[in-house]
Amino acid sequence: MVGFQCYYDTWFSQLRQLVQQLSQSPNPPTTDEHHHQLRQLINKAMSHYADYYAAKSVSAKHDVLEFFSPPWTTALERSLHWIGGWRPTTAFHLVYTESSILFESHVIDILRGFHTGDLGDLSPAQFARVSELQIQTVHEENDITDDLSDWQDEASDLAAAIYGDVGRKMEKLVGILERADQLRLRTMKSLVELLTLQQGAEFLVAAAELQFGIHGWGLQQDRHRGNN
Repeated sequence: MVGFQCYYDTWFSQLRQLVQQLSQSPNPPTTDEHHHQLRQLINKAMSHYADYYAAKSVSAKHDVLEFFSPPWTTALERSLHWIGGWRPTTAFHLVYTESSILFESHVIDILRGFHTGDLGDLSPAQFARVSELQIQTVHEENDITDDLSDWQDEASDLAAAIYGDVGRKMEKLVGILERADQLRLRTMKSLVELLTLQQGAEFLVAAAELQFGIHGWGLQQDRHRGNN
């Protein structure tokens, strides 16, 4: 699993570079070249996430339990994890939070009829679609959580753990983890697709900065506990 930790460290560093490029890109895009540049960066960011989950799927087949307490994350991050990663519905809370903050900062302009085009300027149709996706995602989260609970009930049977087909149980757990990761990736893709280029870039930057912030805070807490 050391190999995956090295992969993750490199992947995480590359994500920082992508977010920096997204933050520095012309936003809102005003020319065809700007639109093309922003679209390319968004596609590159989404491919970066897809590559991560593909690599994770391959490694999980060798040691799935490692991904439920990954050593390359902090104790804080692990405490917030849902089935080996971030909870998909977190993405919707992020959209609502960013939209509210930006709306309040531009409320006078918006009330005067000026459109900012950012996440604070989501249309009623976009809000409706975000709400529909959130409901759908909650149902899928619950289904996967129920399957994990069933798996845990089976695994808690000591006799089954000793004499049962352990390999089959691990394969089932790999499948549950993969479904959770697929939901995470699919949620991001669905949100980016319903947003404009400007809004999609803002969402990806906000999502990554939240990840960076939690990771950084977690490192500080881990060091503090280590010093004590």
